[in-house]
Amino acid sequence: MDVSQDIPRPPRFLCDLYDIPSESTLFTTTTGRLRSSGKARPYVTLTFAQSSDAKIAGPGGTQVALSGEESMLMTHWMRTMHDAILVGIGTALNDDPQLNVRHLPPLPAGTRLKYHLPRPVILDAHLRLRPDCKLLKNYQASNGRRPWVFCLPTGSQDEGFIARAETLRNAGARIFEVPGDGESLSLPAVLTVLYDNWIESVMVEGGAKVINSFLNLAREEDVVDTLIVTQAPVRLGEDAVGYGTNILAGGGAALPDMVHVATAKMGPDNVVAFKRHRS
Repeated sequence: MDVSQDIPRPPRFLCDLYDIPSESTLFTTTTGRLRSSGKARPYVTLTFAQSSDAKIAGPGGTQVALSGEESMLMTHWMRTMHDAILVGIGTALNDDPQLNVRHLPPLPAGTRLKYHLPRPVILDAHLRLRPDCKLLKNYQASNGRRPWVFCLPTGSQDEGFIARAETLRNAGARIFEVPGDGESLSLPAVLTVLYDNWIESVMVEGGAKVINSFLNLAREEDVVDTLIVTQAPVRLGEDAVGYGTNILAGGGAALPDMVHVATAKMGPDNVVAFKRHRS
C-alpha cells in the first residue's frame, strides 16, 4: 500500500525558508536536513517566542506559554530539520522540557518512516542539570536521544563537580568540557565540538541568557544563519524577562547582515524570519 500521499508535511513557510521540497520526507530520516555551509561549525537557527513587548518569560524566569497551537506545531516541525536542539540550564531547570516532536501528527499506519528526533544539548556551566529530568528519563526509556551536556573544565569547578558529573553520566548524559569566562561557556567552542561530533545543524531555543549570548555574538561573528521570532499578541509587563533590544522593532536592524525574508500568520501569532546575507 502506498501511504506516501498520507504522510504529513511541514508548513510551506518552513519548506520555502530552508529550500526543502514540499514533497520531501527528509524530516523523517535519521539525520537532520540542514547542513553546514562550508564553515567549521553547524548551521545555526536561533528561534524563540516573544510577547508584543519583547519578553520571553514571566517574572523570575517563570515559564509562560507564548506560542499558539499553530506556531508550536511549526516549532516541532522545525526540530525535525535539525541534528540538535540547544537550550541553557535555566530553561532545563525551570521548564524541564522534553525537546522532542510529540505535537506532530501521527504518521500513517503501514509506513516505516519515523520523525527525526534532534539531539538535546544543554549548556550547563556547573552541571546543575537534574539526573531525573525528562530529557534523561526519555533517553532511559528509549523515547529520546542521549542528551549532551556542556560545562566548564574540571579545574574551574567546585569540589562537588566530579560527583555531579558521575551522577549525570550514570543517568545517561554525555558531558563535554569547554572553555569559558567562569560563568558562561564559549559559544564558538561549543559549536566547534558539536561540528567535530557530526552535528551539522543546531536549533537554539533559549532561554533568555542563551538567546542574548547568541544575539550578542552574532553582531560580531558569523554564528547565526537563520533567525525565527514568533510574536504573540500579549504583553507580559516590565517585570517579565526580556532578551535585550526588540529584534522586530527595527526590522532586524539590530543584527548586522540579517535580512528579513518572510513573515507568516500562524493562528494568533506572527512568525518572522531573517537569514544572514552573504555576498
